[in-house]
Amino acid sequence: MRITRSEDQPSGVGPAEYFTGAVRMDNRHTPEEGAAAGAVIVTFEPGARTAWHTHPRGQLLIVTAGLGWVQREGGRKEEIAPGDKVWFEPGEKHWHGARADHAMTHVAIHEVENGSNVDWLEHVSDEDYLG
Repeated sequence: MRITRSEDQPSGVGPAEYFTGAVRMDNRHTPEEGAAAGAVIVTFEPGARTAWHTHPRGQLLIVTAGLGWVQREGGRKEEIAPGDKVWFEPGEKHWHGARADHAMTHVAIHEVENGSNVDWLEHVSDEDYLG
C-alpha cells in the first residue's frame, strides 16, 4: 500500500492548446507499471471547456460541484450536475466543460492504450458552445 498526499501533486493549468478559458487540473493518479487507469480532478471556470477529443479506451466523468455541459459529436448539448456520471465510449468524439454562468468540477477517469489516454482535436467554437 502507498499513500500519496494531495500536496505532493501541485495543481496545473489546463493548456490553451486543449482548453478554452480558465481550467485547473489536479492530477490524482498517473498510470504506473501494472495499472492502466489515470484520474484527474478538473475545475472549469464559467465558460471554460475542453476542445473536441476522443479517448482510446473511453472516459468516465463524475461531476462533484457546479453545473456543466457535455456534448457528443452529432448529439445535443446536455447539462450535468453534482452526482452525475457520464461515460464516453472508446473513440467517441466529445467535449465537456462548465456552463457559461457556473463553474464545474469533475473527476475524469481514463485508461491508457499504447501510451496515450486522449487524442485532442479542434477547439469548440463559441457559437457551438453557446448554441
